[in-house]
Amino acid sequence: MKKIISLCAVFALAFVVSACGGGNAGSTDCTTKVILITDKTGVDDRSFNQGANEGLIKWADEFKDKGACTVPSIQASSEADYVPTLESVAGKDNNLVIAAGFTFSDPMAAVAKKNPDQHFLIIDTETKGDNIVSADFAANEGSFLVGVAAAEKAKEANKDKVGFVGGMSSPVIKGFEVGFVQGVHAVDPNMKVDIKYIGSFTDATKGKTIATQMYNDGSYVIFVAAGGAGNGVIDAAKELVKDQSKDVWVIGVDRDQYDDGKYDGDKSVILTSMVKRADVASYDVSKLEMNGKFPGGQTLKYDLAGGGVGIPEKNPNLSEAIIKAVDDYKTKIVNGTIKVANE
Repeated sequence: MKKIISLCAVFALAFVVSACGGGNAGSTDCTTKVILITDKTGVDDRSFNQGANEGLIKWADEFKDKGACTVPSIQASSEADYVPTLESVAGKDNNLVIAAGFTFSDPMAAVAKKNPDQHFLIIDTETKGDNIVSADFAANEGSFLVGVAAAEKAKEANKDKVGFVGGMSSPVIKGFEVGFVQGVHAVDPNMKVDIKYIGSFTDATKGKTIATQMYNDGSYVIFVAAGGAGNGVIDAAKELVKDQSKDVWVIGVDRDQYDDGKYDGDKSVILTSMVKRADVASYDVSKLEMNGKFPGGQTLKYDLAGGGVGIPEKNPNLSEAIIKAVDDYKTKIVNGTIKVANE
């Protein structure tokens, strides 16, 4: 499902166009236009926004001969700008307007109500509205799997402590936390899990400070679910490994962050990542929009069984034994033997 913006504009207030290009937005053959709205972390957050944007690009490239167009994206620099940013594109020749993240929920609901003919997609939360489709991910299930990986890796190194760093406390991030802790304790009920919150999805400096302290306090692997602020956790691990030869790891989030953790060539501090397929959601709904099948008012579920969450296909830093353990637990979750908590 993709929508594109037909031209790039610089808006007043405090929001800006973060990128202009992609798809075939300048073509008169555009029949389905999709636009992505992001928070201030932008489309290059190496996380959720980037994943959603990649799905849009794939859709536009694959169906350009059918008039698929997208120009990502417009970036709102603060939550106060969410409503005016959404209003600036609603009803402006955009078939579909996409935003990612629970912070867009209330602003999108308000704008959608005033623009009943405009179609919207919100990714990673549920928002009510006949002209809104919600893409909801079973992040708790994927987080359970990386909890297993973290605990197994710690046991291999004779460590007894791992950590979780969240962005802002919310039901969505809580799902990451509780799933991770449950996975860790499925492997070793006595393993300690240090839990910290940054209080932001953008403050990478604070994320780095918190992670450095956690590593120094004994956390061997840290799972981070903090948007752009999570980049600070990755940077902390890279510095400790490179400068102090410390043996520490990070578990990435939302997309495969292996490349983000690279140092000294192809080495990476990313143990694995909890992949949440925002790209699949943006692609799917854009395609439905293009085909006249927009499922307004519905919530699309992306879970472990359907491949909506999980770990990357390639995990160079996981041993075969750990991958087998993860796969075994995945089977138990999918067949219902294990129920993963969400709060």
